[in-house]
Amino acid sequence: MTTQGQAPVWDGKLFLDGWSTGGGEVIEVRSPATGERISSVSSANKGDLDRAVESARAAQQEWAELPYGKRAAVLLNAMQLLREKPDRLAHWLIHEAGSGQGKAAFEVGLVTGELQESAALASHPYGEMLRSVKPRMSVARRVPAGVVGVISPFNFPGILSMRSVAPALALGNAVILKPDPRTSISGGMAFAALMEEAGLPKGVLQVLPGGGELGAGMVAHSGIPCLSFTGSTAAGRKIGQAAGPLLKKVHLELGGNNALLVLPDADVEAAASVGAWSSFLHQGQICMTAGRHIVHSSIAEEYVSALADKAKNIRVGDPADPNNALGPIIDAHQRDRIHELVTSSAEQGATVMVGGEYTDLFYTPTVITNLTVDSPVWAEEIFGPVAPVMTYGTVDEAIELINASEFGLSVSILTGNGNAFKAYELASRIESGAIHINDSTVDDEAVIPFGGSKASGVGGRFGGPHANLDTFTETQWITMQSEIERYPF
Repeated sequence: MTTQGQAPVWDGKLFLDGWSTGGGEVIEVRSPATGERISSVSSANKGDLDRAVESARAAQQEWAELPYGKRAAVLLNAMQLLREKPDRLAHWLIHEAGSGQGKAAFEVGLVTGELQESAALASHPYGEMLRSVKPRMSVARRVPAGVVGVISPFNFPGILSMRSVAPALALGNAVILKPDPRTSISGGMAFAALMEEAGLPKGVLQVLPGGGELGAGMVAHSGIPCLSFTGSTAAGRKIGQAAGPLLKKVHLELGGNNALLVLPDADVEAAASVGAWSSFLHQGQICMTAGRHIVHSSIAEEYVSALADKAKNIRVGDPADPNNALGPIIDAHQRDRIHELVTSSAEQGATVMVGGEYTDLFYTPTVITNLTVDSPVWAEEIFGPVAPVMTYGTVDEAIELINASEFGLSVSILTGNGNAFKAYELASRIESGAIHINDSTVDDEAVIPFGGSKASGVGGRFGGPHANLDTFTETQWITMQSEIERYPF
């Protein structure tokens, strides 16, 4: 981790034109696994936000005018620094965000991939020659949006911040990043230290920790014309309502209640492994987590048995111990919500096959069956290590169950060897931003356009050159001719 003496450079600070003390309260950073204080950051108030916007606007123009290679070099420097010392982020993912060590390493890899792909984005073609009825040159080109506001969540704080920060910077924008206050370091301050060391000019990136009031201030601020938000659908709706009258460029990546469809010819043991990974990875605190296992009745008993066996054998505990695959739920409020969904479903007749218990913030992997479409664990996004299982008889019934959800983020279809094309044919009937055949619902790469449909997102995609250009730039039409045009008056 980046330090200055014995203390992290961000201890009691925020990143506004460098490390400084904000006008808000100090946020104590505590490990959700142990409750131990591990650092602190300074939160921002309205005055800090105003100063950050003013500074970002002043720095953005000069940053955008740099040769693209210089912007790319900063991102590549950051990538190399992180590759050489992944613990500068992984340490905080484990101790602040409660990530298992495997998940933390995976997330660091995603962040380095995002930096690399975004560096390449800086040199990507950014316009096209257009035909015109007049004897002139007609060009459509992409120009930076200006100042991009990024509001990121707690669950994958590293990649869900960097997937907006890195491409926005590559395309010549300045960025104001507000990480979730529960992961202010792994979602923000660690990146401020990384980008500063990589050579990013002052003012181009500002990191302001804070809560909902600060986020609302970013949405309303006239100096932030483009906003990238990742979080719950409920919060996204509020942002959409607030930003709509302001005519801002808003991108909302929201929740999911993702389906994992197991066809009758699937290898049950392999399918249960995919199901366990899809539902239990990072304690189920992932927007792409499988919240609905839809299994053909002919193999359902075998599948539930295999899934429950895997759940019983997953070690849960302090992620500082590499033998623990799963860590804590982020806080007591989220843990209690998970437990309420499980217990209320059981009270309505569902059967908890395994799990449904917790110690402190450690919730045991849970498999629950005998559900109806109205069971709370089936109808709502859980955001916890719970695998609800329901059976079906025909493919039409299964498709109807998948599409009945208000969400449309990620779907997995598991089928037998050699039958993937039949599963592919089902994709056109499924309302989802991503469909993975014979793989987990949880997947992401820096080169793909990530996003959902319906209540899972609106306003564009993250990743890939075309999606990032759409998300973080505006289109400008330019014409040029050698002589001044003559008009009748």
